[in-house]
Amino acid sequence: MAEKFNRKIILEDGSEYEGFAFGDLSDKVCEIVFNTSMVGYQEIVSDPSYTYQAVVMTYPLIGNYGICEDDFETKTPTIGALIVREYNDEPSNFRSVESLSQTMKKYHIPGIYGVDTRQITRSIRDLGSRKVLITGIGTTLRQGLEILRNAEIPKDAVSKVSRPKTEYFPTENKKYHVVAIDCGMKQNILRSLQNRECSVTVVPWNTTAEEIESFSPDGVFISNGPGDPTDVPETVETIKKLKGRYPIFGICLGHQIIALSYGAKTYKLKFGHRGGNHPVRNLKTNKIEITSQNHSYAVEKDSILDTDLEITHINLLDNTVEGVECRKDKVFSVQYHPESAPGPQDSTYLFDEFIELMKGEKENA
Repeated sequence: MAEKFNRKIILEDGSEYEGFAFGDLSDKVCEIVFNTSMVGYQEIVSDPSYTYQAVVMTYPLIGNYGICEDDFETKTPTIGALIVREYNDEPSNFRSVESLSQTMKKYHIPGIYGVDTRQITRSIRDLGSRKVLITGIGTTLRQGLEILRNAEIPKDAVSKVSRPKTEYFPTENKKYHVVAIDCGMKQNILRSLQNRECSVTVVPWNTTAEEIESFSPDGVFISNGPGDPTDVPETVETIKKLKGRYPIFGICLGHQIIALSYGAKTYKLKFGHRGGNHPVRNLKTNKIEITSQNHSYAVEKDSILDTDLEITHINLLDNTVEGVECRKDKVFSVQYHPESAPGPQDSTYLFDEFIELMKGEKENA
């Protein structure tokens, strides 16, 4: 006898998908998005940029290598929910310490499997990202739509995931001191800086320019993070005051914050960019980089023309802005993730460019 469905998702357009539960059994309203990565579900589940989002994995088999202690991108995952085609609860991996479902239960993250993820992904591409309810099988469509109508996706995502107090991370053979503004920073960004002889002082998202200056940094970094960049005007104001005084490097949300600080504008994409296979052209070298991405917002191309920024990278799939720089201020940023774990590794050179900017400043001091 076939096992009966015990969970479902309901979308704002009235579509329902029935499946089976894994992870936490709580009901939750999230923004539904999709990710095209073939590996790295642990890094996705633990990426703070997925706060308040239910992620549909387009790769069909999830959970087969379990959870590994060293592969978390944050100590406390805040992803909204996970939606997969096939879930494996008996992982085969000598590094695994527990199953994906066990981890999701620990952090109150609901999951559903057995649904048609291809059809759901096409729905997101056609109708865009929107609210979704993950719930028990007994919730009626009418009840679900009423819950969705009355629910609002919170706008406090960055303050929710940023660390509450300043932390210092030393490194061996320190040459540079970087102050990193934590808007939801992935762990591999910290590792990437430390591996390049940078000690890192990580500060909360709303730290003022004056506080950052008190640390006497060689450079300033703005991290990735969730949500709309216009929801963090405090961080934008900080960068306005710091630009031109230190080399500054931003990734993802940090890229959008830098653009806003120069007077450019951002807008929400229909369904965002998420996955490890986005081709980006570096306009300075004309090389194509295969990149890892995770964002809902982009910088408006025309709005850059009236600023001191130049476009350095372009997405080859939809021609959106993927990188900007201001040479005179020694400020640059990219929309994608050069620190991506587990990969690709095409863009790690960007950290080296940040090091060269700091090196030049120290030599000219």
